[in-house]
Amino acid sequence: MDTRQIESELVVKAVRSGGPGGQNVNKVSTKIQLYFNVAQSQGLTDEERLRITQKLSSRISADGILMVHSDLTRSQLKNRGEAMSRLFELLEQALIVEKPRKVRRIPKAAVEKRLKAKKVQSEVKQARRKPNF
Repeated sequence: MDTRQIESELVVKAVRSGGPGGQNVNKVSTKIQLYFNVAQSQGLTDEERLRITQKLSSRISADGILMVHSDLTRSQLKNRGEAMSRLFELLEQALIVEKPRKVRRIPKAAVEKRLKAKKVQSEVKQARRKPNF
C-alpha cells in the first residue's frame, strides 16, 4: 500500500457540520468527507484491492468508493487529519492477513474431564430432588 499515492487519489470535501460550534456551524464548513475510490486506486495492488473490498464491503458503495467523514472538532484542519488517520487505519486493518486456524483433535483427557464434571453435576441435582414414594 503506497500511502502517498493514496493521499493523492483522495477527494476531500468540506461540508457544514452538525457538531459543536454554535453559530459557527451555520456559517463555516468544518465537516470533512473523504472519498477514496478503491476500485481504481493505483496505490494498491490487485491482491490488496480484493482484500479491502471483501473486508470493507459494508462500507464501500456500489461504485467502489469508500467514504470516511469527521466532524469531531470545530477545526476543518483537525477534522481532515482525523478523517485521514481513520481512513488509513481502516485500510491497514483490512490488509491484515489472519492465520488460518489449525484443526486439532480434542485430547482424550479433556473429554473425560468434561464428562466427569457433567456426571458430578447430575448427581448433585439428583440429590436435590424430592424422593418418589
